[in-house]
Amino acid sequence: MNACGKDIKVEGRLIRVGRLAAEKYEFLDDPMPTIDALRKSRSRIDLFTFMQPLSKTSPQHDYPLEWDNLAAVPVSTFDDWWTKQINGKTRNMVRRAEKAGVTVREVPFDDELVAGISAIYNESPTRQGKPFTHYGKPLDAVRRENGTFLERSVFIGAFADGALIGFAKLVSDEHRGQAGLMQIVSMIQQRDKAPTNALIAHAVRSCAERGIPYLVYANFAYGKKQRDTLAEFKQHNGFQRIDLPRYYVALTLIGRAALGLGLHHGLTDRLPETVLATLRRARRWRNDLVLTAKET
Repeated sequence: MNACGKDIKVEGRLIRVGRLAAEKYEFLDDPMPTIDALRKSRSRIDLFTFMQPLSKTSPQHDYPLEWDNLAAVPVSTFDDWWTKQINGKTRNMVRRAEKAGVTVREVPFDDELVAGISAIYNESPTRQGKPFTHYGKPLDAVRRENGTFLERSVFIGAFADGALIGFAKLVSDEHRGQAGLMQIVSMIQQRDKAPTNALIAHAVRSCAERGIPYLVYANFAYGKKQRDTLAEFKQHNGFQRIDLPRYYVALTLIGRAALGLGLHHGLTDRLPETVLATLRRARRWRNDLVLTAKET
């Protein structure tokens, strides 16, 4: 659905929670018109949640809030990031990519890029022990899903021997106050060439050249989940945790009750981290068994 020119995504059955479909890439300068439109909508939405941009880290509204977070690099110049915000190990990884012959550049969104992205998607059905959601997608779906926000997007490609081995899609918000890595994926078999490190370095350069003050790589922490290799990778590349208010606005009596009882959070938010870690290991073990069975 759409409200005040913003696409709204609604999730949940018993408690229906709406949010901006492009959350983290779009923000509400004034949430009141959108909230009023949702209240008047024929589609039932019990709760509406939204975040503030990185330019406003202190609460600006009187709605109930909880604290969320993003992983962000404050960007001034590329040299500042290179010399002050990353360590020697990360600099060596970027140099490794260069020595391995990896070239990185901004590329147009065209049929050649779409074919290259499709090849990366179809390299493996699993990544990090989980089924890879983009594996096996038709070319038209790859084009459609990556063709969003083109007026605010920058595509960066990493190439080896003329072939695309990694790509990043960088999307800025409407005010160019921050740019998020909507996608950054590299070929697993080319991991020794460190293409992902090279892509992040170029993303920092792209932000600096455009005067965009923050580069965002999703969240730094997810609920109760302990630090993992991805969080460490982000930190090594200069990303830091920045806490931001997340607001919850009750639009119905069900939403008001759910918010008061804390039912707007899913089951995983209620389980101890030790239980969640066990469930993640079990899921990885199951996925490995399924993949092995398919290969035999």
